[in-house]
Amino acid sequence: MDAKETAARAELAELDKRLADPNIFSNKNYPKLAKKQAELAKLVELFTEKSELEEARTEASQLTSASDNELAELAKSELAELEPKIIANELALTEALTPKDPNDDKDVIMEIRAAAGGDEASLFAGDLYRMYARWCENHSYKLELMSENPSEAGGFKEIIFNVRGDEAYKNLKFEAGVHRVQRVPVTESQGRIHTSTATVSVLPEAEETDIEIDPKDLRIDVYRSSGHGGQSVNTTDSAVRITHLPTGIVVTQQDEKSQIKNKDKAMSVLRSRLLQMKIEEEQKAASTKRKSLIGSGDRSEKIRTYNFPQDRITDHRIKYSRSNIEAALDGQIDDLIEKLQSAEHELISQAG
Repeated sequence: MDAKETAARAELAELDKRLADPNIFSNKNYPKLAKKQAELAKLVELFTEKSELEEARTEASQLTSASDNELAELAKSELAELEPKIIANELALTEALTPKDPNDDKDVIMEIRAAAGGDEASLFAGDLYRMYARWCENHSYKLELMSENPSEAGGFKEIIFNVRGDEAYKNLKFEAGVHRVQRVPVTESQGRIHTSTATVSVLPEAEETDIEIDPKDLRIDVYRSSGHGGQSVNTTDSAVRITHLPTGIVVTQQDEKSQIKNKDKAMSVLRSRLLQMKIEEEQKAASTKRKSLIGSGDRSEKIRTYNFPQDRITDHRIKYSRSNIEAALDGQIDDLIEKLQSAEHELISQAG
């Protein structure tokens, strides 16, 4: 712990020196440096508090055997008050020193696609979109629709949206995977329970500095929009299709009337998908247990089941179940998010 404290204080001193330079504000990395400074300042504060608490405990312990009975009782009382503070400090230090996912602070691009189940799958995809939209609203996150492909049944074949807010990726990354629903579809006249699925992708929104894309690796096609877009639909070549030749990733965007805006959105999605590929490569070296939590690149694994007849949601990665599906689909999924984060924290701590 002493070595970590020394390193933290030295790094903070170096950052303080860099950020005292007036020219630092023109540095594109200034926001990241300022955030790192705040994190280190908090860590150093915890180390200082630890030393003060340990010193106070040592002094109080020595006084418990004092010949003055009143003084000894006061010392015992002080010791009793110090113990919970010491435990809280230890927990806070452990949390602060646990390695963090470098992408946790990023905004995200979420993609929901209907999978097995036809119309019912598209309706479920719509339910999931509304669940995340309500969760964003409850937490003052900003949700921006990027593209949608509605189904005739009233749900979505595919919907892509951006979520911006404090630690968006940290809170939403474990939603990625296959979500399964078991219920009686509104179109089912026999009352039979059907099983349908939808896939959710959660991509950390990549900045241009995160992923470098060589323009030579892109094929950009423009064409006339065929969906939403107002008066410009079928009259201007505003839709954009970008193909990343080395990986074969194809991104299309046509929701905006402006070709430039569609291209910007498509590039944002492309960068984020490429960053996700990079993350998945790094995760291949993760432990088997952590892989089961963070999921695989093909997102083929079933992560959660919404069983309506039994009013039960089960997250299969952490073997956690709860009732009240309606509340969950209204955005009340904090318990699921928190338990998944706790599981990740525990696995990282074990690995460390």
